[in-house]
Amino acid sequence: MIDNPPILTIHRGWKRPGASLLAGFHGAQTSHLCDAMQGRGALDWRIKPVDPANASFVGPAITALSYPADTVAMFGALAEAQAGDVIMLACDGFTATAAIGDLVAGMMRNKGVAAFVTDGLARDRAGIVAAGLPLFCMGIQPNSPAQNGPGVVGLPVVVGGVHVRPGDIIVGDADGVVVVPQDRAEAVLESLARVRAAEATAEQAVRDGATMSAGGQRLVDAATIIGAAP
Repeated sequence: MIDNPPILTIHRGWKRPGASLLAGFHGAQTSHLCDAMQGRGALDWRIKPVDPANASFVGPAITALSYPADTVAMFGALAEAQAGDVIMLACDGFTATAAIGDLVAGMMRNKGVAAFVTDGLARDRAGIVAAGLPLFCMGIQPNSPAQNGPGVVGLPVVVGGVHVRPGDIIVGDADGVVVVPQDRAEAVLESLARVRAAEATAEQAVRDGATMSAGGQRLVDAATIIGAAP
């Protein structure tokens, strides 16, 4: 038999990345970041911004684990959050009720939270857009949640198939959300610089009329040809 856990458990003592490290990720394109991390790091494609026009953000993760249809962990994370934090709420992809609404989105914005990301749903889309908080979720659902717990704040979670630790660097834009592990952040920045340089070269080649990338041409040149040319 499983004992009932506390209604809310908050773990403290984790470290946020320094401001100078975070600054290196400002303006980073999520696809470039994935390229800098061997093609991985993005959350499930269904987790998208409620307002694509207000989707860009960077900040350290404050993690929370919510039981389905419950908001206790979310409020715990809001209480613990500092200005600039990104609240990452894992709720096991539960989609029968919303995990957040416009009023709480406004409260997060008032506190200086940089963004809210969940693998659950939201409600009150118009109000969320008006609140001005970058908010990413799996979709919109009017059904309301409860407030019974249990919930956990400040431990590693899985959101959208990606492992997230408190203090990891979270980057979002209109395409989605990427998690950069804090202990790999400096190496990712070095790789990101190379990705950006390569992208700039490739973009210029396309503007100049290129019809094939160098890598694509190598694949074609190495192809096995069967039959006569058309």
